Amino acid sequence: MPEIFQFDFMLRAFAAGAILAVIAPVIGIFMVVRRYSLMADTLAHISLTGVAAGMLLKSYPLGGALVVSVAAAVGIEKLRGSRVVFGESAVALFFWGGMAAAVVLLSMAGGFNAGLFAYLFGSISTVTERDLYLIAALGVLILAAIFLLYKELFFVSFDESLAKANGLRAEAFNLVIVILAAVAIVLAMPIVGALLIGALMVVPVVTAMQFAVSFKQTLFISIVISLISVLCGLVLSYYLDIASGGTIVITALGIFIFVWLITGKRR
Repeated sequence: MPEIFQFDFMLRAFAAGAILAVIAPVIGIFMVVRRYSLMADTLAHISLTGVAAGMLLKSYPLGGALVVSVAAAVGIEKLRGSRVVFGESAVALFFWGGMAAAVVLLSMAGGFNAGLFAYLFGSISTVTERDLYLIAALGVLILAAIFLLYKELFFVSFDESLAKANGLRAEAFNLVIVILAAVAIVLAMPIVGALLIGALMVVPVVTAMQFAVSFKQTLFISIVISLISVLCGLVLSYYLDIASGGTIVITALGIFIFVWLITGKRR
């Protein structure tokens, strides 16, 4: 058996990474089609407020991140829907407010430390058994929600006006998309890190779109690309002793460049 599979922390990292690799593009494809790509980055940064609160209160940081991220997703979508401010402005307001709150809470908690950097950039050695159980449980819920609401989410994502004309509550399904994204972002923090999770949700989807195939085929291809990126990234980060989050994202970007060059020449 290879050395990498003899350590419990690596087995946990591979299990969590595989779950994440499926969830990220499944949510990401709806975010990309809805042009919500920057929303993922915003929610990831806001989730740091929950991490900081968890550290300050000496509780479970991912639990705090989950509460704050979901609350922010609901707040952003409600503010966007109210037409009080433009959509991009709503995202920006929450982004700045979340980051400011995170900085204040971190200063109260004693500043930056190794634990915080693990949530910022991801670390394969910090995935605990509790993290794995949380990722698996919420991952199943996310996939079940997508399976049950697939047609509605697809319809709303591609043509919101037509969806409303056909009686669908577009606002409710938009809210479902951003809440699922918020949950997926928190689940990805131990592996990829808050600063890079947006890339894992978007890059595999954009790469799959280069093949110009159907929506379902694009979804399947993006999952395959995401799995390759995560698993190869974890292996490289272990043997090269480098950050797992950055390695995973660089791998995904490398696949994008390769596919873009191949499909570009074909077109």
